[in-house]
Amino acid sequence: MGGMLFGAAIGTLSGLLVAPQTSRQTRRILKKSAQALPEIAEDVSSSVQIQADRLSASALKNWDETLDRLRDAIAAGMEATQQEREILTTKPEVEVSSEAGDRQP
Repeated sequence: MGGMLFGAAIGTLSGLLVAPQTSRQTRRILKKSAQALPEIAEDVSSSVQIQADRLSASALKNWDETLDRLRDAIAAGMEATQQEREILTTKPEVEVSSEAGDRQP
């Protein structure tokens, strides 16, 4: 932001210095411009603050929505895990026979 203001001031001064006016008129214009710079800087600062507030509010809203989706996903995963555990603990175990056991009479 400071660089933008500095660049704008330098550009204005450069333009005024090469303008086809007398030095007295140019100095008067420079003096008026220098007096207006604090007001311009304040306006720019206010605009930047408003935009930053909007961006911050938007980011917080998006973050909250992401957290809600993450909580839902975690809850669904925990529920699925619990159901799988219940199925595995209530299911009767199936005996696995080995090839050697199959050959015995």
